Amino acid sequence: MKSSPEYTIGQLAAHFGLAPHVLRHWEAVGLITPARRVNGRRRYGPDHMLRIAIIRHGKEVGFSLPELRQMVTADDPEARRDVLRRHRDDLLARIATAQASLTLIDHALACPAEDFISCPEFTRLVHDLDPPACVVKA
Repeated sequence: MKSSPEYTIGQLAAHFGLAPHVLRHWEAVGLITPARRVNGRRRYGPDHMLRIAIIRHGKEVGFSLPELRQMVTADDPEARRDVLRRHRDDLLARIATAQASLTLIDHALACPAEDFISCPEFTRLVHDLDPPACVVKA
């Protein structure tokens, strides 16, 4: 019977272009756990490859470490989906804000007014971005 490959923390970190201390931190916050220790040294298996790929991608798309921990350690698949649903809602809101900001910038760059700051359309777009910030109370 062929045994599964094992990786040291250095090998695993190098595979993902991470410093070993990053994996130690992820271990400390409960994201990963070594499969076993050999002479006090961490050993990781193939399942860790998937988990670290999920964590790296999750961080790239804005998941916090607590959200990632909740997702990867949940025993219930529905609990994992709940984390994804919450993050999806947040991501959609950020996309909408980014799209509105892009519209504002595009207008400013193509604005026919001599100074886009005085353009009524630019002003409207700014107000649409963040209405509460545009309200001045005396």
